[in-house]
Amino acid sequence: MGAPVTSTDVWSELRVRSTPKLRLSISPGLTALALLTDALAGRHRGLPEPWRTTIGSRVGPAGHEAARPLAAPGPSIAPDSLVPRSPAGADVSVQAQIGALHALPADALLADLARTFGPGAPPPRWRAAAARPARWLRGYAGALADVWSTAEPLWQRARPLLDREVERVGVTSVRGGPELLLGTLSTRVVHDGHGLRFPGPERGTYELGERTIVLVPMLAGRDAVVLGLDDPGAVWIAYPVPGAASLWRRPAAPAKDDLSALVGPVRAGLLHALDRPMTMSMLATDLRLAPSGLTYHCDRLRAGRLITRERRGREVWIARTHRAEELLELFRR
Repeated sequence: MGAPVTSTDVWSELRVRSTPKLRLSISPGLTALALLTDALAGRHRGLPEPWRTTIGSRVGPAGHEAARPLAAPGPSIAPDSLVPRSPAGADVSVQAQIGALHALPADALLADLARTFGPGAPPPRWRAAAARPARWLRGYAGALADVWSTAEPLWQRARPLLDREVERVGVTSVRGGPELLLGTLSTRVVHDGHGLRFPGPERGTYELGERTIVLVPMLAGRDAVVLGLDDPGAVWIAYPVPGAASLWRRPAAPAKDDLSALVGPVRAGLLHALDRPMTMSMLATDLRLAPSGLTYHCDRLRAGRLITRERRGREVWIARTHRAEELLELFRR
């Protein structure tokens, strides 16, 4: 289940008994959730007041009503319906998550509440949602849409920060070890000799086992952390992307060119570098990227049909597609 971490003396522990496997997901849905809970539900996590006010003013009455269950004091545990697509998979847009909420049957929300809180009546703050689940789903989907309409331009401006975080995760994982990286995510994520400790939402001990840890950088207040500890396939930790404070204070620096604004400076540089097919190792050296960071960016470009990958013996060769050539030609005009 998704759980925005609360300020409490209660700690949960994730025991890590071997070197963990890490993945990074650039999925903005948890950013939308963190902003919603900070601005609408009153769980202050460091979001600047002007942004809280602006977001709150853009959300309609039905959205404010749907956010009320998240505003109650006490452990902040919420059903999985708040984040209907897991960031453990491919990157998913907020629009896709909103569509999934609209398509979710009312009975599925009721079953989700029962899984989260046990049989019988849910906690008082969730009873209105349980009484009219279809209405709550519409209100919550509308609230996410309103929050994202305000935050999406900021997310686009944060692309350089997200690209830098991809590189940081890749380099630190290789040079310093995953354990060192996990201790730098947030002041609210503590790494000790046994694993990770988190404040709230309830006291408990979890075993990582063979699961992957999925890291999800967010644009959110400095104290925002969202956890998923009980998924059988992965543990996910959403945390504020380093440098986000600069975006709250002032406009982001303009992109160097229009292509960078469209795909991000790292991927724009990668496309420009591919004047001829190159191996992954050649690209990593040329662009000074960690292999894991380069793989991430190549995956995204391949998903956009802008590059091809071909294995020749022990080497993987990367080449621009005709679609990429047309895109580059468009921005040369």
